[in-house]
Amino acid sequence: MSGFVAIAAADELKPAQMKRVVVDGRKLLLCNSNGTHYVVDEMCSHEDYSLYLGCIKDGKIKCSLHGSYFDLVTGQPTCEPADEPIKTYEVKVEGGQVWVKV
Repeated sequence: MSGFVAIAAADELKPAQMKRVVVDGRKLLLCNSNGTHYVVDEMCSHEDYSLYLGCIKDGKIKCSLHGSYFDLVTGQPTCEPADEPIKTYEVKVEGGQVWVKV
C-alpha cells in the first residue's frame, strides 16, 4: 500500500467520533460519520481553530468557533463564514486498520 499509513484500528471510533493524528508533521482528524471513515486537516480554514472541538453531523464537520460546516468528502464549506475548503485525504480500511494517504 504505497503511500498509506495506518492511523487507527478499524473499530476504534464509533459514529460521530473523531481522533487527532499526526502524519508526516501534518495535524489531521480521523472522523467517523455514519460508519464511514474520513480524514481531513485538523484546523479550520477560516481561522486557526481545531475542528476537533466541533462535531460531526450528516457527513459534515462543524467548527465550534463560528459555526461553519465542511463536507467530509470534498472539504468544501457548506455555510459561512468559512469560504475556503479544508484538505481531505484518501482513506481505506484494510486488515482491521484505517489507512490514510498523505
